[in-house]
Amino acid sequence: MPRKFFRRYLPDPEAVRSSRMVAWCGPWLGHPNLWHLNRRSVPGAVAIGLFSGLVPGPLQMLTALLIAIPCRKNIPVALIVTLYTNPLTIVPIYFLAYAYGRLLLPGVQGPFILPFATDWGDIPGSLRALGEWMLALGKPLGVGLIALGLTLAAIGYAVTRLGWRAWVVAQWRARARRRAMHA
Repeated sequence: MPRKFFRRYLPDPEAVRSSRMVAWCGPWLGHPNLWHLNRRSVPGAVAIGLFSGLVPGPLQMLTALLIAIPCRKNIPVALIVTLYTNPLTIVPIYFLAYAYGRLLLPGVQGPFILPFATDWGDIPGSLRALGEWMLALGKPLGVGLIALGLTLAAIGYAVTRLGWRAWVVAQWRARARRRAMHA
């Protein structure tokens, strides 16, 4: 079962809560849905991770954590899903968000701005260039990021719920076939 496979790699909730870095927020990390893989917490965590992955800069995981805790969704899943945005995918995803924003704001047409060049030898300079590039894109990018985040979250939630349901139904049918063979 996939849950058994994933559980091997998920952190132990008690080990996380006892860590000195998160001890101050220990009481908030006690709800079982924050750590269990179930049909209620995982789809919501996928949606949170997909939405939070579009938050600019290094704040994606913090955003996912701050949304997952009060919503009582699986923290590790929400954090892992944010990793779909990385240095290789961020520019194409932001182009998509910009195009989505221009589609949603037809009256707001700014000039086309070429993306920044990533210099792997100067990561702080590349991050600064990313920020300047995003600010130059303005309102279409801002609206597009929010709209794309909400769209990805809705699709991710629906696909995860449907996939979970399909898995459960397939397991029920397999169990019924095994019982019928042994009866």
